Amino acid sequence: MPTVPSILGFGAIAIDDIVYVDQPLSAGKGKVLQSAQAFGGNVATALAAVARLGGTAGFIGWLASAADDAVLCDLITSGVETAFAPRHPRARPVRSRITVGSDGERFIAYDDEAMLGTAPDFPDEVLSRATVLIVDSYAIRSLDVVARARDLGLAILGDIEWSGGPATEKLIALCDHLILPLGFAQVATGRRSPAEMLDALWLPSRSAVVLTDGGRGVYYRGRDETGLWHLPPHRVAVVDSTGAGDCFHGAYAQALTRGADTAGAVAFAAAAAALSITGRGGREALPTDEQVTELLASANAPSAVELKYARLDTGT
Repeated sequence: MPTVPSILGFGAIAIDDIVYVDQPLSAGKGKVLQSAQAFGGNVATALAAVARLGGTAGFIGWLASAADDAVLCDLITSGVETAFAPRHPRARPVRSRITVGSDGERFIAYDDEAMLGTAPDFPDEVLSRATVLIVDSYAIRSLDVVARARDLGLAILGDIEWSGGPATEKLIALCDHLILPLGFAQVATGRRSPAEMLDALWLPSRSAVVLTDGGRGVYYRGRDETGLWHLPPHRVAVVDSTGAGDCFHGAYAQALTRGADTAGAVAFAAAAAALSITGRGGREALPTDEQVTELLASANAPSAVELKYARLDTGT
């Protein structure tokens, strides 16, 4: 049996049909420039990012039984361990249709009638040998497994984008590294400013709360930090923002396995995500560790600034 990877994850795994158009999405219509099919999904892409960065990653969600299944083969090609994933003949990926505008923004239409989560009896023996568990919103289907992983001492890194009601509230409570898109955090908390959202989401059990906001950067609070912080974005040529958040989660998890504090993990993840949007699709431009290190060392790399409540309105 293979060695258990340091970073495990279960959740969305997808096949994306992507259309690139010559106008921004706000234009309402545009000419098709290119069409492509790619593998994606929040957790699957995050784990692929870990592998690309030199870490060890394993997908432990449901996979199809066939040895030649396309999703399984893609994970293996991406360097993600699949030996510990439960199998089922009816397991299939989420299917997504993604339109990407000329400004790199995208609209995702998805069909998620699929087996998501993981086996309810997933073994503690495997979980206990890992360091980080990455989960997304679909982990509401396997809350007991998340809770067991938390009890076993794993860092639970939550990529939550939508709510499933009380089950999502339980999932959010289990995540000690809670990383949310700012838009969802705004809906979940009913607060307007990033600082208010960070405070509303904070719990004594948290290690960090991180809010990603695309071209506005990242807002965060950590147990090992004093105050609230804003990291402005790296300035890169945006081609396609698909998968940027997933790359952020994978890079953040990889930084945790290296002992990074919150500020260090956020900085590493933000740089990786910035590099990921310079290519098309969610996987094409996933960076190497060397590329991230180089970007962080560049003269124009942003520095975090302390967040002041008086200037926190997002304008949204």
